[in-house]
Amino acid sequence: MQCAWRDNPIGDLKGDTVEHERSLGVLLISALLVAAGSVQAGATTVPDGTAGGEADLATAAAGLRDIGFDQIADSVDAADPGDVGSFELAGSIADKVAAGEAFNYVFSYQSSAIANFSDQYAAGYEGTLDVAASIAPMNPTSIAPAVPGTDVPQQIAQIEALLNTEQIDCLTIEPADSNSFTDIVQRAVDAGIPVFTVGVTSNGAEFSNFTQIPLEEGATVADGVLAYAEANDIDLSVFTVSGGDPSQFWAQGRMEGFQTRILEEIPDAEFINTFDNALTAPYDPAGALDAYKAFLAGNPEVNVIMNADIGAEHAATAIADADLIGEAFSVGWNVAPGSLDAIEAGTQIATYDQEWSQQAGFGAIACAVYLATGLVMPNTQHLTEVNISNAAEARAELEEILGD
Repeated sequence: MQCAWRDNPIGDLKGDTVEHERSLGVLLISALLVAAGSVQAGATTVPDGTAGGEADLATAAAGLRDIGFDQIADSVDAADPGDVGSFELAGSIADKVAAGEAFNYVFSYQSSAIANFSDQYAAGYEGTLDVAASIAPMNPTSIAPAVPGTDVPQQIAQIEALLNTEQIDCLTIEPADSNSFTDIVQRAVDAGIPVFTVGVTSNGAEFSNFTQIPLEEGATVADGVLAYAEANDIDLSVFTVSGGDPSQFWAQGRMEGFQTRILEEIPDAEFINTFDNALTAPYDPAGALDAYKAFLAGNPEVNVIMNADIGAEHAATAIADADLIGEAFSVGWNVAPGSLDAIEAGTQIATYDQEWSQQAGFGAIACAVYLATGLVMPNTQHLTEVNISNAAEARAELEEILGD
């Protein structure tokens, strides 16, 4: 990870809707904008059809880098008119922002109750609100089903409840899958509401999708595994792929990309489970550990267990419990204390950080930039490898993100 964060209260995530007020940080960042008033580099005048005024995007990007949101800052720097088709901003929204009134920003994400994921998403959402409000004033709200998994109907219903009562002026969604939210996105766009998606590859009318590319991710992780084997003089021949929900588009892409790259480099490698027949290791930690213990009991010859999400730490625990340390390894995605423990213990090769907090923080900035300038922020996400060389740094940054 490459993030450094300020302390910021996450708020109460027990209910379905969480409302956040801007902190004194807004005043600090606004003061920076005023102080930089004579510096016009990056200043963008609003085109017809959006709000009015001028936004200093260079100062906003610098502010994002100062608080660790470098990938979002890259997207601010790359903002351009984009391809929004025949979209026309609702007159009520344009009038509101042109008058300097706060617009209603809504962020919907999969769940407020998934271990490790939800806390990092909540912190990321909260972390960019001050910079976003310095670009255009807003009333931010986050909504998420309070379930330890995904609940697509409930997530859509939450969005609909606000959409139907005209409480959304700009919307960001972290969808549970690639297709289920296409209709609700289209409905919002048809109503003149800008929409962005994050975290999962999506196929709707959103202005941009800020996330990783699954096939490329899988190949990147495979390259990391192969480099680890070469550096440590380890022979790898038997692999398996797994995940909390292997049927998801992003999981399939990660596993296929991983398997394809491994077979390119090790043509006679054996895959006990392939991307189209992957091992399911539930998101529930106890269930994941049980699944990996059962798998290892029947397949002690495996060398690498790839988990397409955050469960690699449970595979690493099962490896240690089966007394296979040095013979088998896990590898996976995202940063959590357990994955860092496993990396330091030598049972996990690495974890690949898709920057959950940056995904969650993207929408507030993207909405503010679009409503203030008419520019669309593109996808600038990339994976960050966390291995034994930077695990301690990643742990310190994670603790700072979560306020531990």
